[in-house]
Amino acid sequence: MDLTAAEWLNAIVRLAHVIFGIGWIGASFYFMWLDANMARPAAPKAGVEGELWMVHSGGFYRVEKIHVSPAEMPPHLHWFKWEAAFTGITGFMMLCLVFYADASVYLIDPAKYDFTPVQAVFVGIVTLLFGWAAYEGLWRSPFGKKGGWPPLVATFLMIAGIAWFLCQIFSGRGAFLHVGGLMGIIMSASVWTVIVPGQQQLIQATREGRKGDPVYAAAAKQRSVHNNYMTLPVVFIMVSGHYPSTFGHQLNWLVLILVSLTAMAVNHFLNMHNKGEMKPWPLLLATAIFVPLFWLTAQTGGSVGLKPGEAPVEFAEVRAVVAQRCTTCHSARPTDDTFKQPPNGLVLDTPQQVRRNAQKIAARVVLTQTMPPANKTEMTDEERALLGAWIAQGSKVD
Repeated sequence: MDLTAAEWLNAIVRLAHVIFGIGWIGASFYFMWLDANMARPAAPKAGVEGELWMVHSGGFYRVEKIHVSPAEMPPHLHWFKWEAAFTGITGFMMLCLVFYADASVYLIDPAKYDFTPVQAVFVGIVTLLFGWAAYEGLWRSPFGKKGGWPPLVATFLMIAGIAWFLCQIFSGRGAFLHVGGLMGIIMSASVWTVIVPGQQQLIQATREGRKGDPVYAAAAKQRSVHNNYMTLPVVFIMVSGHYPSTFGHQLNWLVLILVSLTAMAVNHFLNMHNKGEMKPWPLLLATAIFVPLFWLTAQTGGSVGLKPGEAPVEFAEVRAVVAQRCTTCHSARPTDDTFKQPPNGLVLDTPQQVRRNAQKIAARVVLTQTMPPANKTEMTDEERALLGAWIAQGSKVD
């Protein structure tokens, strides 16, 4: 594909994914808040479970929640479903554009498993489908229908197990994005396979003048709550590519699990706060999880510390390593067969450019060793140690 066309396609799909995601996530949080703040009408109204008055944008809004089915079907009914559909569609398109189109760069880590691009894409798609099927099977089974904590714990352990598996065979970024993709598929599919059919049943019952089955409403509410608690972990995964100490950690699967638990604890505090329950224990739990998470990510595999008696590193040695291992991509004129423009606009052609980006080199090349991608240019441990020593000595270029 033409470079300009590929870049614009990536930008358009990425922007669409963000816009639809904001709409969907916003609706999820809004309705969780709305349900928590509904109050019984001062004067009882037939069929009305709760109501809420709000003020916004220069006007007053009154919302009523009708239990199961209204007495008659309104002429205009808004569905919150297309946001979920297009978030899922554009998310999978991004997965294809970035991780599947350039699987050898972003998805495959030969140090873990030397897939061919076709094999890696096949395993990724099969894992997504398997994870979704396992989730559906669990919650449609008698075990899942009983509800309570056991199926919730089983769901978390299932997703955590898939996260561990993917981190053993894929690059850190590739594994993280597939876990996020799995949760995104679960969330989007739940809207279309459970929530929307349940709502359609209620609408059809109302049109026929009968009461809808509350079982469908309960199932739809259950999946909506699941989606709400998956939201923050998915958002973190979407931006995790900016934080190499997470996806690049040797125990990246554990980092992802701890981040998810922290995010869900914060989410639970928000949901309790919406109900007027000002209990601090979810935030205390989030803090208790985050402290070991912070400690874990601080214990990176590499080092930029200066060893006693270590000789000063000449910049000429550093520049030779950068020229051989880095500037095939990070140059004003890349020679790499994949990147025709320097990734993220990072150029390392001059001594000043190398020095200016020393901390980025420390994070990606020395500490987390997530660059070069899949170690495409075969940088050695000795070369990484050399760069780390140069940075520890003050990143001098004279």
